[in-house]
Amino acid sequence: MKATTEHDEKVARLQGVAEAAGVGGVLLAAHHNIAWLTGGRGNRIDASREAGTMRLLITRDGGRFVLANAIEMPRLRAEELEGLGYEPVEYAWAADQDPAFAVGQARALAGEDALGADAGLPGTQPIEGAIARARHRLTDAEIERYRALGAEAGAALGALCVTLRPGGDERDIARGVADAAASIRARAIVALVGSDERLRRFRHPVPTAAKWKEVVMLALCAERDGLVVSLSRIVAVRPSADLLERTHATARVFGKLLGATRPGATGAELYSVAAKAYADEGFPEEELKHHQGGAIGYRAREWVAHPASQEAVQERQAFAWNPTITGTKIEDTALVIGGKVEIITSTPGWPAIELHDGIRASNVWRL
Repeated sequence: MKATTEHDEKVARLQGVAEAAGVGGVLLAAHHNIAWLTGGRGNRIDASREAGTMRLLITRDGGRFVLANAIEMPRLRAEELEGLGYEPVEYAWAADQDPAFAVGQARALAGEDALGADAGLPGTQPIEGAIARARHRLTDAEIERYRALGAEAGAALGALCVTLRPGGDERDIARGVADAAASIRARAIVALVGSDERLRRFRHPVPTAAKWKEVVMLALCAERDGLVVSLSRIVAVRPSADLLERTHATARVFGKLLGATRPGATGAELYSVAAKAYADEGFPEEELKHHQGGAIGYRAREWVAHPASQEAVQERQAFAWNPTITGTKIEDTALVIGGKVEIITSTPGWPAIELHDGIRASNVWRL
């Protein structure tokens, strides 16, 4: 019997998506979906666009096709898709200026049934939600890649943090965050830096010309081979008692969220866990000031926990929780495997706050 590869398993999942949606095939164009399907191979040339130049079509009967213009097809076949068994459908680059052209080619291959797609392509049925749910359960190979990425990202961001000194420009620190990601062959898709009063005022501190004096927070979402990890770290010269108190309280909220992240729990239930945890810590309604995080994978957040969310935790799924109390934040990425939660973005040597069941949250680094 032929061994099932990661790619074969994902093709089968998309066949199931097509069957459930009643479409003749699934047409993928978005970067995150193509990276997922191909085990981390790329479709990105212009990073400002949500979709790349190629389209991958999986028909309901398991056919595999790559649709691309004549500029890209030779490289795609020789490098990105080598060994995956895709049948090429090539056309002139001028034809590719009309997104409906590739859709027409795909419809001819998929038969008379409707065509499902992920990127709002003309003449297709949008089924991104169903595709996303097919992505959530990680394969063995993805778990291995995720653990490696998390470990390297935690180490790289930590190595940058311990070099920081007061007076540094937030923009220069953000450049360092991007360089830290690049040093592990990852891409910083989010790099936030907030210091002092800006950290207390803004939950998403996009870096500015401000020079930090007492405390600075670095937040990174790093993407490699399609997978994304999220983590934040705080550095302070002489952390105040108030900062430490708030950070420990935030860590306990983080611990409650991780403790509740078990298969079957819904986003709404997890949001309620966070809200109660903030109130128990004496900081009610902090959950209203920033989202708490949620599932992560091939997007920085696959879904976030909110009061109406019916998305449910799956076994072998990744989560990034980011609870905040004004002036501080705890954020790391974890895997749900075998009924346990495993943090994968820990920073070696970083001060930790002990919680429960072996869970440790990142504390403030004191210079």
